Amino acid sequence: MALRGFPVTLPLEGQPVLVVGGGELALRKARLVAKSACRLTIVARNPLPALVALASEIRERDFTPADLENHRLVFAATDDEAVDMSVAEAAHKAGVLVNVPDKPRLCSFIMPAIIDREPISIAITSGGASPVLVRRLRERLEAALEPGLGKFARFLDGFRSAVKATRDDETARRRFWEAVIDGPVAKSFLAGDEKAAHEKLMLALNDAQFGQQAGGRVALVGAGPGDPDLLTLRALRVLQDADVVVHDKLVDERIMDYVRRDARRHYVGKSKSHHTMSQEAINQLLVAEAKAGHRVVRLKGGDPFMFGRGGEELEVLRAEGIPVEIVPGITAALGCGASTTIPVTHRDHAPGVTFVTGHGKDGEPDLDWQALARLRHTLVIYMGLTAAGAIARRLVEAGMAGDTPAALVEKGTRPDQKLVVGTLEALPDLAAAHGLTGPAIIIVGSVVTLADPARITELVPAHLRQAV
Repeated sequence: MALRGFPVTLPLEGQPVLVVGGGELALRKARLVAKSACRLTIVARNPLPALVALASEIRERDFTPADLENHRLVFAATDDEAVDMSVAEAAHKAGVLVNVPDKPRLCSFIMPAIIDREPISIAITSGGASPVLVRRLRERLEAALEPGLGKFARFLDGFRSAVKATRDDETARRRFWEAVIDGPVAKSFLAGDEKAAHEKLMLALNDAQFGQQAGGRVALVGAGPGDPDLLTLRALRVLQDADVVVHDKLVDERIMDYVRRDARRHYVGKSKSHHTMSQEAINQLLVAEAKAGHRVVRLKGGDPFMFGRGGEELEVLRAEGIPVEIVPGITAALGCGASTTIPVTHRDHAPGVTFVTGHGKDGEPDLDWQALARLRHTLVIYMGLTAAGAIARRLVEAGMAGDTPAALVEKGTRPDQKLVVGTLEALPDLAAAHGLTGPAIIIVGSVVTLADPARITELVPAHLRQAV
């Protein structure tokens, strides 16, 4: 989803800013922008005394387009819609940034809600969609942030030159600062003990190994089934700590937005008959990046140990003596079950669940079809879309009833999710009828009858839905 507006910081110290209006609305905007140390001009008849006190210049008359000359931006805050519109139109023609409070259609910039911890500032905006919600968010963040953050930032700024002089490598500098901010230096400073913080930071500065690590490491991270809201907190922290991210095709692009912007990314996506990089090459890439001292995240859709070949990568990394962390993710079966209200187990339907792959090394998977047909388990088949016909035929031949309820879930948990239900023997027709291309999982068993009818994709042929 595209940003409704691109947030930037506009330096205004010493710059001319115009406020058109002399009442309370104009005063609110003037007080806010005056914090930037700009040169403020007020155009209004009978402005409030508080406005006069803030201004570098007062023009006690009506606005004219000539007032915009040489100004960086203008606020039209008269409470008179006709006047505000005329100011906005003149500003657009003159190429001057203009804000009209509560009228986003007239604005060339939107005023965010601002949290001020100078020199740290946090701006929150909804692009004009919900100012009240934005104010509520600001209140919550204000309460969560330490009052001394701005002072701490100024304290750290005094050491930037020294850190740069003692650490040539950008990664080493970043890790040093991360250790400072996350460790005892910050704890002492924010607790009010600036002397102790200074002493600890001096010790850290003179320790070449402070914040560094002896070597690289790899985290095998599950990104979940697609919805970014299902990413675990641990996965989010590891992602934001990574120097390098090696990611698959199944990882939603919205999840990649959580990756630190300066982290390097390697796309190694795979699809049927098309591998961007072989598994052996991926293994060697992970080894090389870790041996170079980097914090590497191998990011996979679902869970890394559920048909994600994470076990193979783990073996290779262990053999090379590289530390490995496993961060589990919500696997596709559980995510798709939740998003369609199909429980994978149920006392009245299935005492267990069996996960299998629908894709073998040489095409058709080597499975014990008779055992799968005998079990009263829910059967969840990963990567089985292209082999749906063969899978259905094998299960029916092994003794499973052809009218066993079955579902195909494509792009589960995502906004464009499709849920198609029918019967086991109709699986190939189900996929073809809706042009399903994947990624998708197949769920077979009477639990499919519990799917939420409102979430079933429309236009499923009636003869394919008799069982459900």
